[in-house]
Amino acid sequence: MLQQVMTAPGVIEFREIPKPELQPGQVLVQIMRIGVCGSDIHVYHGKHPFTKYPVTQGHEVSGRIVQLGEGVTGFSVGQKVTIEPQVVCGKCYPCRHGKYNLCEELKVMGFQTTGTASKYFAVDAEKVTPLPESMSFDEGAMIEPLAVTVHAARRFTELEGAKVAILGCGPIGILLAQSCKALGASQVLITDISDMRLELARRCGVDYTVNTRERNFGEAMVECFGPDKADVIYDCAGNDITMGQAIQYARKGSKLVLVAVYAGMATVDLAVLNDHELDLDTTMMYRHEDYVTAIRLVEEGKIQLKPLMSKHFAFRDYLKAYEYIDANRESTMKVLIDVTDEKEE
Repeated sequence: MLQQVMTAPGVIEFREIPKPELQPGQVLVQIMRIGVCGSDIHVYHGKHPFTKYPVTQGHEVSGRIVQLGEGVTGFSVGQKVTIEPQVVCGKCYPCRHGKYNLCEELKVMGFQTTGTASKYFAVDAEKVTPLPESMSFDEGAMIEPLAVTVHAARRFTELEGAKVAILGCGPIGILLAQSCKALGASQVLITDISDMRLELARRCGVDYTVNTRERNFGEAMVECFGPDKADVIYDCAGNDITMGQAIQYARKGSKLVLVAVYAGMATVDLAVLNDHELDLDTTMMYRHEDYVTAIRLVEEGKIQLKPLMSKHFAFRDYLKAYEYIDANRESTMKVLIDVTDEKEE
């Protein structure tokens, strides 16, 4: 079978390797779709701090089970599935206490260990989550980023009826806005400096959109939510400007959640954070229950994924997908790799 390999930043090759042989407890998945995310782009540009080359990518994925390994129960051949890409030790303190997304030895498929970018992928059954037959493979490949935002939304435990502000209107920002509303938020405001992205957010049901190149974030929050402002602010942009805005304009005693990954060392006003007794929280990936909730919300029609699907590329055109994203940064949301064009060798 064919397997994608990034041998160096910006260099993608394809290798002919044997079809995987299953170990006990594993299933063999025929990969159908692979989503490209911002972290993949960091690897492409050689800017991911925890990835070495060569690496086979692919962690946002959907497919069908084609074979069950010895001892596997609860699954069937032909079943639609997605794969949870975390590889954990199961022994450290976070793992022993149910927070395996924070495993001390965490590895993620496509970054620190082999990803799914191949025609077939052998994986432990415990990392496989069933998808409804009614769900498309495109939607199935977007359950992973949606699980990220479900987990992030839940970092604020008083979401029911809450007024939410989100800084950053990329795929994660728009999925987070939808997740917050689906999980009970009453109103959501989202900001960006791109009118194109803000218009897409409106199409996905976001209540208020603000271009912070044209309007002051603090003033916009008061206009939208009243003098009590937002109950929680999520930063999905991850830079000193957006985090500075969050700290400066948040209601005293409220909560901030950093969702985005900072590209470098942050320089923010911790004196104001302290003086206003702001609760600064963070979020890291997801756990299985977030996948289950994400799938349910899509099934219930509470999350729109199709408006975020920008373009498809054939498996052998993996490099063209990255080049397209680089050339269309503002307008591109989710690019999907179609693996189904690969024939048996």
